[in-house]
Amino acid sequence: MVNLDWLLERARWQKRLISIAVDFIGLLFISVLAIWLRFGSAVFPITEYAISIILLPLFAIPVFIKFGLYRAVVRYISHRFVFVVFGAVSLTFLLWSTAIFMLDLSFPRSALIIAWLMALLYISGTRLGVRWLLGALNRDKKLAKPVIIYGAGVSGRQLMQAMTSIVGRKVVAFVDDDIQLKNQKIGALKVYHRDDITYLINHFQVEEVLLAIPSLSTAQRKLVLDFLEPLPVKVSTLPPIDQIVSGQVSFSDIRELEIEDLLGRDVVPAQSELLKACIENKVVMVSGAGGSIGSELCRQIVLQKPSVLILFELSEFALYQIEKELNELVDKFQIKIVAILGSVLNAQKLTKLIQTYQVETIYHAAAYKHVPLVEHNIEEGIRNNSFGTFNLARIAAENGVKNFVLISTDKAVRPTNFMGASKRLAEISLQALQDEFKQTCFVMVRFGNVLGSSGSVIPLFKKQIEAGGPVTVTHKEITRYFMTIPEAASLVIQAGSMAVGGDVFVLDMGEPVKIVDLAKKVIHLSGLEVMNESGEGDIEIQYTGLRPGEKLYEELLIGDNVDGTLHPKIMKANEAYIPYTQLLVEFETLSLALDNYEYDAVATHLTKLVSGFNHTSGIVDYLE
Repeated sequence: MVNLDWLLERARWQKRLISIAVDFIGLLFISVLAIWLRFGSAVFPITEYAISIILLPLFAIPVFIKFGLYRAVVRYISHRFVFVVFGAVSLTFLLWSTAIFMLDLSFPRSALIIAWLMALLYISGTRLGVRWLLGALNRDKKLAKPVIIYGAGVSGRQLMQAMTSIVGRKVVAFVDDDIQLKNQKIGALKVYHRDDITYLINHFQVEEVLLAIPSLSTAQRKLVLDFLEPLPVKVSTLPPIDQIVSGQVSFSDIRELEIEDLLGRDVVPAQSELLKACIENKVVMVSGAGGSIGSELCRQIVLQKPSVLILFELSEFALYQIEKELNELVDKFQIKIVAILGSVLNAQKLTKLIQTYQVETIYHAAAYKHVPLVEHNIEEGIRNNSFGTFNLARIAAENGVKNFVLISTDKAVRPTNFMGASKRLAEISLQALQDEFKQTCFVMVRFGNVLGSSGSVIPLFKKQIEAGGPVTVTHKEITRYFMTIPEAASLVIQAGSMAVGGDVFVLDMGEPVKIVDLAKKVIHLSGLEVMNESGEGDIEIQYTGLRPGEKLYEELLIGDNVDGTLHPKIMKANEAYIPYTQLLVEFETLSLALDNYEYDAVATHLTKLVSGFNHTSGIVDYLE
């Protein structure tokens, strides 16, 4: 095969000059050849036709430039490009013929038609020929990997067309579950049934399957992925159909599989009345506004049109990011964004803030949530998560805030670590405050792991797989609940609107997932095999052991006393708490132990306050 690397490495302007030169010389030759064909033999000399011959490329080059023939990247042009060539060449010959007639230049009239037809063939043929040659070179270099499109509907067909502009992939077949589509042809490609996919993978040496059915529900998508998982191919997918329709992405935006695809959770549509009840035309404050949950709460809150949204955040960079994003988002809404740096332990600042802006609703998402970090920094974790929550909630109640929503966690249920205990203590403090301050509605919303938050497991797995492994899992039996950040934030807002005071709401997280099963799915759907005990396979799974304070299984309920609500994904738990006056005494005792770094005493006191607290991993605080 001819080596065209020297040409491909030229600068864009150099390639354009070469194209113009080739067209110029080619059109000169075409006009001469047209004359010879007209007379049936070579005509010498042709000096009497010289002016007409030279005029053809002089007219053609500006027209071709105007039509964009030299802007197109040859390797990516489609067959539709021929129509552009037809228009450009036809206009050129119209101008050229008019000039010949008006200037009374010599040129055989019938040769004009011959030259026009040859120019059409030459200009389109050279472009498509180079495109084919470059494609052949790619195939020779094994850059074009054979892929299968799963889904022979409209989306699959549009993806096939989009694939013509994607270097490195070549569609070899369609696969579809619809038996009526079997053996039909889409373009030059045959449609096969899913039962034929193993044959196709072996026959075409397929390395990747592109899932092109964006209209599938997440549950249906999971069924397809479960079918594809055992196959030795990488699986990629189109984005959801709503993103394609809205113009956020196109059919060429193939993406890696996300954990949402693997879990198959169908999101229940939000109830608009519940979303806006505590927000619309109100002054709303979000603490921890720059965090994973806090920032998503802010995005959804602005859509419900509060009059003022206060972003309260300890991290300067996180606050800068969310403020910048929201200011771009709220231009069309009449919403005032107020960004405040501060800690929930600063009582004086919180009082001034709430009084100044007359805050009506608070979503409290500020917390230290990483279990191992809090195990090593016990004092800071408890002061921020427990004392900080109590501080903010008490000041909110004293200054007339109507609604206070705490973002809690499943780790607060029978905790084995200080982070979980600190969050359950935060819940208890709100339940106690509800009895003391009836005018404020306190509510706690408890849920499990959110996808895409800092420390999320799937990005870690993908990074480890790209590095060749191993993929690390703490324990064979460890399980977790998962939910997307947007779904969690939406349910938090809706739960807050259903509260009557002192409520502990629990989000329906679906079925818990074994982390090792998740790791295996990610490996398989990356087109790789899990390494077995004999060392056969691609990616090893290593078990690193439970970290300090880590549980094998997370729970959402302390007891069995749970009620349903107006929302199918939100349940209401009924759990015991400590009276307000007793809580104040207990907090003083706990604070004194923290001041003196007496962490064994802290653990003993938390065992008394938090039902089911069982810290067995030993104290590992760095300052013990």
